[in-house]
Amino acid sequence: MTDLQEAPDDIAGHVEAALRSDAAVRAAGVTLRELARHDELEAVSRLYDTIWHPDPSKPLMTTELLRALSKSGNYVTGAYDGDELVGASVAFFGAPRDGCLYSHIAGVSARMRGHNVGYVLKLHQRAWALQHGASTICWTFDPLVRRNAYFNLVKLAASPAEYLPDFYGGMHDAINGGDESDRLLVRWDLTAPRVVAASAGHGTLFDVAAERAAGAAVALDVSQAGRPVSGPRDAETLLVSVPSDIEALRTQDPQAAKDWRQALREVLGGLLDDGARVTGFDRAGWYLLARGHDTDQPQEDNR
Repeated sequence: MTDLQEAPDDIAGHVEAALRSDAAVRAAGVTLRELARHDELEAVSRLYDTIWHPDPSKPLMTTELLRALSKSGNYVTGAYDGDELVGASVAFFGAPRDGCLYSHIAGVSARMRGHNVGYVLKLHQRAWALQHGASTICWTFDPLVRRNAYFNLVKLAASPAEYLPDFYGGMHDAINGGDESDRLLVRWDLTAPRVVAASAGHGTLFDVAAERAAGAAVALDVSQAGRPVSGPRDAETLLVSVPSDIEALRTQDPQAAKDWRQALREVLGGLLDDGARVTGFDRAGWYLLARGHDTDQPQEDNR
């Protein structure tokens, strides 16, 4: 085995990523493999349909498109529990000069949620990207979905880069419920120290109470009725809240869900447009933002 202390940086990075991926796969008790056969790709398409329940006239990923992506050397990988496909991830390369892999879609079956299958797929994608010459992976997620923000910003240590209003247009499926598709674009610098630490299980967190005591302003809060409440945005450190379960809210109170979409677009999107940076996310649903110069990184979290 190569000594990581003595190997060149690029080789050391490849080895570290592969070791972390292999360890995560063993811990989750699944198997991963790249997919190319027609029946395998059909199973991916069906899995995505069972997760999102899209409009039948607008399938998320057709078998033909998956076939083309796989054949042209892009990333199409499945996670299996025995012989059952329980997760899949699809990514394709961006412009050559960017050195970036764009992760388009990943999903895990309802039965296997909570078993770290999504994390396993992401660590495998990281190792694969480094082996294929990419230094960064980019993807988008709905910034209103608290668990996804925690997963992307804490467990993976990806860095938000841009707020994208209504990126895909209206999405009429069981998860998005016809809501406008605002997305947060993140960049995952695959060899950054924070990403290496997160890949070893050491995510990052911050203390909301300590930030408030130190003068952080609450730019977006939750009222007792569960509605968004905007606050001041002129502090150097800012906190932006999101609801506990936006997907349930879209069904139970569609107007409240729309209010949250608009409020987060104005506050989080506006702050990012003005040059603020997202520096953390808390499991309780708070984005931490900073203006100006770089701030200290949050402490490690071994959860």
